[in-house]
Amino acid sequence: MTKPVRTLIWLGVSVLGALAVATIAIHRHEQINAMWLVVAAACSYALGYRFYSKFVAAKVLALDARRATPAERLDDGRDFVPTNKWVVFGHHFAAIAGPGPLVGPVLAAQFGYLPGTLYILAGAVFGGCVQDFVILLFSVRRDGKSLTEMARDEIGPVGGFVAYVAVISIIIILLGAGALIVVNALKSSPWGVFTIAMTIPIALLMGWYLRRLRPGKVLEVSALGFFLVMLAIWGGQWVSQNPAIAPWFTLTAPALALVIIIYGFAASALPVWLLLAPRDYLSTFVKLGTIGLLAVGIIAFHPTLNMPPLTKFIDGSGPVFAGSVFPFAFITIACGAISGFHSLISSGTTPKLIRREIETRMVGYGAMMCESLVAIMATIAACVLQPGTYFAINSSAGIVGQTPEAAAATISGWGFPVTAAGMHVLAQAVGEQTLYNRTGGAPAFAVGMAHIFSNSLGGQAVMAIWYHFAIMFEALFILTTLDAGTRVGRFMVQDALGHLWKPLGRTSWYPSILATSALIVAAWGWFLWQGVRDPLGGINSLWPLFGICNQLLATVALCLATTIIVKTGKARYAFVTMVPLVWLVSVTFTASWQKMFHANPRIGFLAHARELALSSAATPGLSQLVFNDRLDAAVTGLLVCMVALILIESGLIWMNVVSGRKQVIVRETPFVATRFAAEEQG
Repeated sequence: MTKPVRTLIWLGVSVLGALAVATIAIHRHEQINAMWLVVAAACSYALGYRFYSKFVAAKVLALDARRATPAERLDDGRDFVPTNKWVVFGHHFAAIAGPGPLVGPVLAAQFGYLPGTLYILAGAVFGGCVQDFVILLFSVRRDGKSLTEMARDEIGPVGGFVAYVAVISIIIILLGAGALIVVNALKSSPWGVFTIAMTIPIALLMGWYLRRLRPGKVLEVSALGFFLVMLAIWGGQWVSQNPAIAPWFTLTAPALALVIIIYGFAASALPVWLLLAPRDYLSTFVKLGTIGLLAVGIIAFHPTLNMPPLTKFIDGSGPVFAGSVFPFAFITIACGAISGFHSLISSGTTPKLIRREIETRMVGYGAMMCESLVAIMATIAACVLQPGTYFAINSSAGIVGQTPEAAAATISGWGFPVTAAGMHVLAQAVGEQTLYNRTGGAPAFAVGMAHIFSNSLGGQAVMAIWYHFAIMFEALFILTTLDAGTRVGRFMVQDALGHLWKPLGRTSWYPSILATSALIVAAWGWFLWQGVRDPLGGINSLWPLFGICNQLLATVALCLATTIIVKTGKARYAFVTMVPLVWLVSVTFTASWQKMFHANPRIGFLAHARELALSSAATPGLSQLVFNDRLDAAVTGLLVCMVALILIESGLIWMNVVSGRKQVIVRETPFVATRFAAEEQG
């Protein structure tokens, strides 16, 4: 293809992308087709990957095809293994794409489709993809070191300590928030509980099949897993309609919380091949297949976005969660735009698998683009719902009222018509007893997804099947994150306690496994229990807290990346990490201040604690909620202060290096030529 033809093609992509973004941004008084969001995303990602990531790769990182990676130099067949780039891409995508890109955009849809869509596109291309790419490359050039190790080496002891605390904090809060989403999706849903319960023996069977019965037969176990999952969905419908069996699977929120806490402990303590690995595999192909089906449904059906571009709740009075569009839209949509959690994966297993250094661009930048597309799909799924239906599902009873009639009247009074009869019909159509007060985002995503599928793949008769397939898909992937996150947290706790007493640091010693698993599960279980008992639905406070911790971790990662760029003599290019860093600091510090000190009890932790304290004497149990709010405020304040320290320490390093007052020490692994380049040429 000649250069003029390529130029014309990319010019056409640019014009089409600009038209799509303009259509999304300008239209105010008429509904638009969801395809405009898909077109805007596809063009933005194509341009970002082709031009911006290529600029970062060439000018900022100077990728070297001749340089051996740690997977090649340290190949041990266990942790360091040169792996096909597509396999690494799939692993990396599965690892980073947890509940965030599905839940955050659905919750942020209360502001309308415009803020979330624009932030997902711009945030990913210029922020999230860049963070994942540069952290992955820097870890590859440092023998696959973790984020905390690199922060200690490049920034200093404070940086390493802050990174460690931030990592532990985000894991605990992420797991608590994810478990709460599962609880809110499955409470009083015998169909959903049965289907998810069946995935545990399915995963155990898959693990035993691959380990003992038919080692290496991946296609066989894939077919078996898919068949059994479909059977579990069908069986859930039968269970929900059987009056003798349904009560056994109709669980309250507290009961579900206890079951998930027990499950999390067991998953952390069991051998990895028995449950964790097969569940990861099962959830990965279900997730990829579902997103592919959703894309087909959107293309085939061309659904209309019923949510307006901006709603009245941009002022901070939203029923899903309180807080104005700035800063809370941008901490609610963490994954899908930029996520600090990704830096753990980019400096975890992935750099130990990269075969060629030039593949970091596709894996780091490209996989994050795919997650961003998942976030766009979630935005569409939420916004194709009628706004009244969306708010009825996602608003807590404490906001809209305890009865269906009261909730319908409250929401209709906001200007978003909905009826109790209409919600009852919708609940019956998806096979649920009720859809009110299903806070957490997952049920709204499932209803939107079922709406798209039922209009393009099967009709209204199978809407209930599609709804519970979507619930299974979300819950399965969240529980996978719960498995892996609990195990990662356990390893980190063991590593820390091993400095106090060496046996506690042995990952193979079962007393240590049980003790540290109990510690990490108790930590996220506390946040889960707090959310379950919260009269506002839990997600109102827990998800913003997760967003703050996640973005603070991204701040640490971008501080590290900027420091390394400056140290390598490329300060003129530091804007690629500095610009998203400045944005994150402004958003996250503002959100943290408001969550701690805002006068509105629905926003500020301390204001809510004061309000509850006035009633705690008359109402038993409120004193615990007061303590929870104060602890949340303390956690937020502590993390902000620690990240402020790392910002100051990093800033001093940048100034000293640029001014020449500090001797530059770059802790990269010395260059070793790769043998793969010669093999490919031969």
